[in-house]
Amino acid sequence: MELENLNPNVYKKSAERSVTSTETDDSVVDPFDEREIFDLIRAINDPEHPLSLEELHVVQQNLISVDNAHNEIKVNFTPTIPHCSMATLIGLSIRVKLLRSLPPRFKVTVEITPGTHSSEHAVNKQLADKERVAAALENAHLIEVINQCIAV
Repeated sequence: MELENLNPNVYKKSAERSVTSTETDDSVVDPFDEREIFDLIRAINDPEHPLSLEELHVVQQNLISVDNAHNEIKVNFTPTIPHCSMATLIGLSIRVKLLRSLPPRFKVTVEITPGTHSSEHAVNKQLADKERVAAALENAHLIEVINQCIAV
């Protein structure tokens, strides 16, 4: 496979989240927040490089929104180059990781950060189409690649 971005910028990882005593207490209602969602997806491996999505700044905490009252989570991600052919695969990996990790009450939306990809509309349309996502996840090769990306 030929690399599209031979020399990506690599960024410093965020510090680990400090866990408070109330977060470990099962009797306390603890709503999901942006940092918790970021922690779930930050270690996803880039399909092209031996780096995490966090190290490439593909995912960032400030591009995540959580609405616990309406059970909605929205993640914007930023491909490393404007014509990244792996954008749909990255979006699928983020979506699968969150769907496997979060309670089913959440509606998860994964989109490309506006203005950062040449095919942003087409990729977002694919990621929002439940039938296309379901069909993609039935493809044995594709799910194997996604599982490799999200394995931590």
